[in-house]
Amino acid sequence: MKITRGYKVEFDLTNEQITACLKHAGCARKAYNWGLARKQEARAAGNRMPSARDLHKELNGLKATEFPYMYEVSKCAPQEALIDLDEAFKHFFCKAALKKQGQFRGKCGYPKFKSRKKGIGSFRLTGTIHVLEKSIQLPRLGTLRLKEYGYLPVGAKVAQASVSECAGRWYVSIQVAQEVAEPLPATGPVIGVDLGIKTLAVVSDGREILNAKALRTRLKKLQRLSRWQARKQQGSANRKKAQQKLARMHAKMAHIREDALHKATASLVAKTKPAEKRPAVIGIEDLGVSGMLKNRKLARAIADVGLSEFRRLLTYKAEQAGVQVHVVSRWEPSSKTCSGCGWYHADLQLADRVFVCQECGLVIDRDLNAARNLQLLAYLELMSTASYAGFDGSGQGGSGFSAMRSETALVERATEPGDYGFVHKSPSFG
Repeated sequence: MKITRGYKVEFDLTNEQITACLKHAGCARKAYNWGLARKQEARAAGNRMPSARDLHKELNGLKATEFPYMYEVSKCAPQEALIDLDEAFKHFFCKAALKKQGQFRGKCGYPKFKSRKKGIGSFRLTGTIHVLEKSIQLPRLGTLRLKEYGYLPVGAKVAQASVSECAGRWYVSIQVAQEVAEPLPATGPVIGVDLGIKTLAVVSDGREILNAKALRTRLKKLQRLSRWQARKQQGSANRKKAQQKLARMHAKMAHIREDALHKATASLVAKTKPAEKRPAVIGIEDLGVSGMLKNRKLARAIADVGLSEFRRLLTYKAEQAGVQVHVVSRWEPSSKTCSGCGWYHADLQLADRVFVCQECGLVIDRDLNAARNLQLLAYLELMSTASYAGFDGSGQGGSGFSAMRSETALVERATEPGDYGFVHKSPSFG
């Protein structure tokens, strides 16, 4: 099958090359702000807003008089910035139309002017791009060295490259269309994954993936750097140094969180293992993260985990590994239902970290109990799929889930809230 894979790697630039990148980013930002002003003027006058092509023609006529410094950079930087401006307005009008129909909530995102105070920004280049083992050749910038050797696909056909800056470091990202072998459908066990704050994830087989807590462990240092930066005089050299230190701290926390999420999702999917070792289905819960963030006592801890990013990474990695992801409804009380007998604990509070069943006497960790409930729901979904008729999801040649299937009896959904509508009799599962 053909997939589009993205690569991002850090540059190893000289001072002259950094200056050239700064010029490109500045021209892209200037073109974006100039195009936004022109669109606003046309709209205020009741005229049709000029397109990216119209703005680029007008900008070329003004380069010699008003913007002579744009001759020092590639024409792609301002041209692609105007294209991005068109896309921004397209998304804005689309969201505004959906909001008028009552199908969208939140801000529509009207395009705003870009400020250098909020970051140097980025720019995109098109044309002839050559990927080498230790470097990459970009239009007008020439051959730029990379800090990681052999990471980018050498000789790949690249249509465009995006160059960005973050905390004083420069990165390049490319997209490459690659042909990869169709993954064999995974035939391993079905697992459930319960996400949380104390631990990043608890798997139904007993595994626990620790939370990196990138913000919590560095919060005091971050607050100290923020106060140090706020006390510096605006426009001074010391304030710029403080801003750079603060930016590096934010970037470090983001990289730690991203690394933890990548490792966690890769360990669950187990792409490098054979098909019989990879999980057939991974059951996760559809969490309402935006609503959870409204809890002012837990908002910081929830944001520090990266729950939405975890689901995004797990979804595309599972697809490439032949693993199915079953998303359970957020209204299913997986934490309040006993994984052994299905009894519903209506009085379970968030502070109760141990689940005690008053029906069968099961005492189990709250997160592990939820993960096993998600596992069973994912298994029932798998068995209801016609394409998996006769499939043994245990990966053990006839035991495991085939025994669970014979011992699991579906009944009518009860009137008691939270009842899944099943009675599970297997003591090994609870």
